[in-house]
Amino acid sequence: MKVRYILPAFEVLRDESKCVNCRLCERECANGVHSFDSERGRMIANDAKCVDCHRCVCTCPTGALKIAETKDVYRSNANWSRAAIDEIYRQAESGGVLLSSMGNPDTYPEFWNRLLINASQVTNPPIDPLREPMETQVRLGSGRVKIERDENGRLKTALPPQLELQVPVMFSAMSYGSVSYNVHAALARAAKELGIYYNTGEGGLHRDLYGYGDHTIVQVASGRFGVFREYLDAAAAIEIKMGQGAKPGIGGHLPAAKITPAVARTRMIPEGSDAISPAPHHDIYSIEDLRQLVMSVKEATGCRKPVIVKVAAVHNIEAIASGIARSGADVIAIDGFRGGTGAAPTRIRDNVGIPVELALARVDDRLREEGVRDNVSIVVGGSIRSSADMLKAIALGADACYIGTAALISLGCHLCRSCHTGICNWGIATQIPDLVARLDPDEGARRLVNLVTAWKHELEEMMGCMGINSVEALRGNRLMLRGIGMTESELRLLGVKPAGESM
Repeated sequence: MKVRYILPAFEVLRDESKCVNCRLCERECANGVHSFDSERGRMIANDAKCVDCHRCVCTCPTGALKIAETKDVYRSNANWSRAAIDEIYRQAESGGVLLSSMGNPDTYPEFWNRLLINASQVTNPPIDPLREPMETQVRLGSGRVKIERDENGRLKTALPPQLELQVPVMFSAMSYGSVSYNVHAALARAAKELGIYYNTGEGGLHRDLYGYGDHTIVQVASGRFGVFREYLDAAAAIEIKMGQGAKPGIGGHLPAAKITPAVARTRMIPEGSDAISPAPHHDIYSIEDLRQLVMSVKEATGCRKPVIVKVAAVHNIEAIASGIARSGADVIAIDGFRGGTGAAPTRIRDNVGIPVELALARVDDRLREEGVRDNVSIVVGGSIRSSADMLKAIALGADACYIGTAALISLGCHLCRSCHTGICNWGIATQIPDLVARLDPDEGARRLVNLVTAWKHELEEMMGCMGINSVEALRGNRLMLRGIGMTESELRLLGVKPAGESM
């Protein structure tokens, strides 16, 4: 007899008085949780297959379903949590590395909610955003401009290549393959309508989306998937991915099951083969090597596009950013350890990296101290959950933010953390045609536009209450932030004063 060591994590609760046996839940659940018992004439559920995606709950026409965490728990122990025990059972059975999806779920210190915004009152009155102009437009790229004149004595006014955003937010890197084509289509359409940009991730750019190139950031990662001249030419900017917040120091892995014919063509790899990115770029082992790649990308595109270098937030991030600022890059993207992922080793995701708030503050300080802050822009990502997080990031020194998980949630993601399985009942992290079709890219684009538009209005309101009328005046303005419930060292690292302390 085979013993089942791991108990189901969730219970499917069905109200028999409401259930009409329409079997819609059976059709909607790709995990095979629901089925019809013809002998008993009613629907039944296999709790062990449930991932708590809530697709059945949301589509049930009579509201007969609920999902709850199981009441079957292991004997209480302060040292051995249920998750720790389940993980040992899984590894004892498989002998493999644990994989997880989405961001770090553990209860590490979180700083966004412990930063408060200072409001203006009398001597520096607030601004009414409904009646006075508020500037949310930002430019990303090198602000280093030498004062030069042409042969006729006129000032040269040409600027380095830059990205212009109507709102200081962009959709972060999510590769085609890890997410569906419909997700990329929704992101591209929304970015164009909003006047911002979306990032292809390391999976190349689908041919059908080349028309959105003016609002597309393409990525050059260690695996070089889908990278060729036309790909670079199609984009508004090129991002060199050195690291990712959810898995610093390691490469990427897209399972063979997700490499469909369309994904294989886009990534330029064989169909049905694992797409594995190595941990390092095998041509980059120093800042000098990085500079060579930055310059190669610029030369390949006629120096017409800004180059971004993306790194994970780690303990020596200030020194890394200092080197990147001198590599010729136009933008530094910093990804915090709470950033999302389609798949990452659980131990890496939950134990490597630092919060992006601390990394951002230290990088901004270091670049200012060295007099190179205007040479590059800073973009941060890794659990930006609201317009308030975005505003606080800018006040800590960012020029703009990347959002990934928030964008997926607006598309319907319920954070069931099963992206790595390739089965997504919301049509997001899957390549299964019937599931992909569940996400309408037009409806998805509308929801993304609504989300960013709402954030823009809230940003204007919060800036107004601070007496600030432009994002440029907000950037690095830490005097308008106060910390609550923080240690002295945390306040020092962030460069903010404790709540209640005057200027």
